[in-house]
Parts: sequence; C-alpha cells; structure tokens
Amino acid sequence: MNWFRHLLTQLGVLTARPIAFVIFAAYAAAWVAFADKFPDWHSVATLATWAMTLFIQRAEHRDTQGIHAKLDELLRTHAAARSDLTHIDDEEPEEIEKAREEARKAD
Repeated sequence: MNWFRHLLTQLGVLTARPIAFVIFAAYAAAWVAFADKFPDWHSVATLATWAMTLFIQRAEHRDTQGIHAKLDELLRTHAAARSDLTHIDDEEPEEIEKAREEARKAD
C-alpha cells in the first residue's frame, strides 16, 4: 500500500509539470485529427475539464512550493526551530499528518 501512496503523490507532482500540458495538447490534437467528425460539445467539455484541472494543479503546486520555500527560510533562520522539519515536505501526506498530530500532542 505504501508504494501506491507514493505513486499517487508522484502522479500529482507530475501533473503540475509542463510536460503534462504537452501530453494534453497532443491528446487533444489526436482526438480532433482521428475523430470521424468534429468533436461534439461533450468532447469539448471533457477537454476543457482536463485542461482546467491541469491549470489548477499547476497553480496549487506553485503556491505550495512558494509557501514551503518561505517556511524553510524561517526554519533555517530561527534558532529554536527543529531542523528535521525542513524536509518533512518530502514525506507522504499521511506521514506529514502523523507528524503534525504528534506535535500537537507534545504541546
């Protein structure tokens, strides 16, 4: 099960990369080129939904990376901060939730 969680996390990261947009454009072009007729509105809605999902994923990834960079800087400069937290974003979401719960219990 652990490999599956890791796969899902990596897939989410990959969908925020520019190559995801290239794959989407190639798929959309192939869909139009090889369709028997011009795609109907259902096809267009499906492509629009997929495109918007990629745009939202990209924006969320950018925002998250910006927040992490800021937090890493604060952790690096604050003397009382725990240094092990600077790499917690490399963990799976479930592991991060577990670490946060343990920190809450310690307070």
